[in-house]
Amino acid sequence: MTRVAYLGPEGTFTHQAAVRWVRAQAAAGAGTTTSLALGGGGADGGTDVELVPALTVTDVYAGVASGHLDHGIVAIENSVEGYVVPSLDAIVGSEDVVAVDEVVLEITFDAFVRPGHGELTEVTAHPHGLAQCQDFVVRSGAVPVPASSNAAACRDATEHQIAIGPAICGELYGLDLLEAGVEDFRGARTRFLTIVRRDRAQVALAAARAGGADAQWRTMLALTPHVTGPGVLARITQAFGAGGVNLSSLITRPLKALEGKYVFVLTVDAAPWEPAVREVLDGLLRAGDSVKTLGVFPARGELDEALSTDHVPVGSVRAGAAADELDRGLLWA
Repeated sequence: MTRVAYLGPEGTFTHQAAVRWVRAQAAAGAGTTTSLALGGGGADGGTDVELVPALTVTDVYAGVASGHLDHGIVAIENSVEGYVVPSLDAIVGSEDVVAVDEVVLEITFDAFVRPGHGELTEVTAHPHGLAQCQDFVVRSGAVPVPASSNAAACRDATEHQIAIGPAICGELYGLDLLEAGVEDFRGARTRFLTIVRRDRAQVALAAARAGGADAQWRTMLALTPHVTGPGVLARITQAFGAGGVNLSSLITRPLKALEGKYVFVLTVDAAPWEPAVREVLDGLLRAGDSVKTLGVFPARGELDEALSTDHVPVGSVRAGAAADELDRGLLWA
C-alpha cells in the first residue's frame, strides 16, 4: 500500500491536487520519467494507493521524513498570494525531504452557509483563502475568522458563519451555496509539490534520467552565502547568467533569529546533473556558499506564458514613457 498524504480534511485544494497527481501517475504507469512506483491502484486511493489527510503541513513533512508516509502533496506557491511560507520553510529546513514533481490547479472559491442558518456574523476560510476573497469578505460585512484549511472551514461552519472553500465542499459537508466564484482574481493558480524522502528521490530520479533523456526539468535550490556584503546577490545571479543557466525565480527567507542573514531559494530551468548547472554549483561551492537541492521536477510549461500588461503593478513605467511619468514612477524628480 502506497500512502500519499495531503493537508486535510477531505475537500481541500491539496486533496484535489493529490487526486490529480495520483491519477496522472496511474495513467503514466511505472517506468516513465515521472512515475514513482505508485502501483496500479485507483485514482482515489484504490487497492494500492491510500490518500491520507493530515492535520497540518508539518505533519505531512514529518510523516514523509520518517518513512511513515510514502509521498506528500503540499501547496508551495499561489499566483495571487505568493509562496506558502510554512511549506517553503519546511522544505528548506528538512534534511530528508525533497520534491520530485508538481501539480498546478486553477483556484476558485464558493461561499457556503448551513441550511436554516441564523444571522451571518463571521466568514471563515484558510488565511490564504480569506486573502484571495477580500472583496467578498468586505461586502459580506462579516468578521473574518481564519481556519486550518478551507475544507475545515466548510466542515466546521456554524449557523452564524459563511464558509469559503472549493465547490466540492458544499456536497461533502451538506452546505447551501450562498454565492459562487467569490475570489478577487479569476484564473488564480496554486502550485503543489510532491515530496518524498531524499534517498527515494535519488533512486527515482536516476531511473527517470535513464528513461527520459529529452525530458525538461526544473530545479529548486537553497543557497546560503557564508560571507555577505556588497555584491553577494550579484555574484550569485551572475554565476547562473555566465553559465547560460536560466534563473526563473529568486526569493529570500531569513535564517532564523539572525538579523540580516538570508537563505536564497532559487529555481533554475534545468536539472542539477546537467553539465552547465553542475559547473555553476561547483563554482558556488568553491566560493564558500552552502547549497542544497530542494526539488527536481519535470517542467511542463503550465506557468511559462508571457506576462500580460494587465498584471504589471499599477504605476510601473517602461522605456518610452513620458518624462513626468518617469519622474513619478521612479521618484527621479
